Amino acid sequence: MPGGRLTQQERQQIALGLADGLAYAEIARRLDRPTSTVTREVMRNGGPTAYRADLAHRATEHRAHRRRQAAPRGTQASEQPYGRDAEAVRRYEETFTTILMQTGAPKMMSRVLACLCTSDSGTLTAAELVQRLQVSPASISKAITFLEGQGLVRRERDERRRERYTVDDDVWYQSMMASARGTTQVAETARQGVGILGPDTPAGARLENIARFLDFVTESITRAANQARDILHTKPETTSGGTGAEAAERSAP
Repeated sequence: MPGGRLTQQERQQIALGLADGLAYAEIARRLDRPTSTVTREVMRNGGPTAYRADLAHRATEHRAHRRRQAAPRGTQASEQPYGRDAEAVRRYEETFTTILMQTGAPKMMSRVLACLCTSDSGTLTAAELVQRLQVSPASISKAITFLEGQGLVRRERDERRRERYTVDDDVWYQSMMASARGTTQVAETARQGVGILGPDTPAGARLENIARFLDFVTESITRAANQARDILHTKPETTSGGTGAEAAERSAP
């Protein structure tokens, strides 16, 4: 399987594949590339509906040029602990960012969350995020506000009174609970519409079914999250005898 950066010809093939409605996996198979490479390429350059091969190629060259210019200020290569491959870490962070974007999170918010999740401490200051991501403080502030609203990041003060942004072992549980509360509000609003539009009307029936569906999903998600919460606080080696789901079932009352 070939490695290295995509060529302009490969980007043209990606654009043609998207125009033909092909899935990322099929485009990747035709290019003999990992699916994650194609997914990341498309999501970083406008998404499936706005991807343009020539614009994507120029944008990639521009990003590479900016990285070369930023290198003298200090790269992550000398900062990687545990003997990690700095380039492999960088590529993984890009992949993680792309997957988060596919869930609907904006690009900058996805970059900040991926950066926090892949840091060993799980906590960084605004200045550290600016340095790592090479973006403005305003961009970091906006991203943190969004992530905090989603329950994905929390703010705290360190001993030097600096504000730090943290993802801890419980943040995914809290985020899921926040999502469940939001879904509950949608269900309640849909049910209000039933009374206004009439339960015996097509619109009223539709809203009632929406509310019932969301009630069921929310209850299921909440129950599953509560049962599986202990997994977030369990060291991986203690679950080597089974999957995380099995461990949750064993710990469930």
